[in-house]
Amino acid sequence: MKKTLTFVLALIIMVASFAGCGSSKNQSNNSSQPQPSSTEQTKTTSPLAEASSANKKGKKALVVYFSMPETTNPNNMTQEEANSTVVINGEVLGNTQYVAYLIQKNTGADIFRIEPKTPYPTNHKTLVDLAKAEQNNRARPELAAKIENLDQYNVIFLGYPNWWSDMPMILYSFLESHNLSGKTIIPFNTHGGSGFSNTISTIATLQPNATIVKNGFTVSRDTVQNCADDVAVWVKELKY
Repeated sequence: MKKTLTFVLALIIMVASFAGCGSSKNQSNNSSQPQPSSTEQTKTTSPLAEASSANKKGKKALVVYFSMPETTNPNNMTQEEANSTVVINGEVLGNTQYVAYLIQKNTGADIFRIEPKTPYPTNHKTLVDLAKAEQNNRARPELAAKIENLDQYNVIFLGYPNWWSDMPMILYSFLESHNLSGKTIIPFNTHGGSGFSNTISTIATLQPNATIVKNGFTVSRDTVQNCADDVAVWVKELKY
């Protein structure tokens, strides 16, 4: 009986020993699974989180925009000119210019206006004819100035009107002459019914090494004068 008991105890100890080995092996296999590198973790971060993270690093955001008010006289505007402008305290602002100012107000960002070396006309018909000719010719209008201190910015809010389902050609001049690699680009635009069209994809093509936030802000020219609250909500969603 004692011999049988000794055998049973030995058998129990042997089984327990094998069970312990199995558990140890599983733990070893789990710990040896490849862990995501810091680069891989970065790639899985959402653009909105990246924008927020960039803001927390202490580098400023920059609002870059192109906008044409098409007139400077708030008291004598044609319907076309009124559609392209917002009048604030007697000052005529282009639609996109107004949105740019709202973004700056809500973020404390710096601001830069894209302007051509040869100023565009403010007469509506003349401007439309010129802009259409530039688009047909795939022109690259020369810039009046470039941003010289890009290194201090991680986030670029980029604004423009939608002209015939595309960006104004001067936006191409800007994007082809500035290296925004490693930065987060957040588009915003104004339009007459076409939203962003394919312009966000175009920005991604022109700046392949930048992170493009697809959740940009777009607003119709018919409601732009009432978009202040919408801009504030959007900026808050970006965690600015």
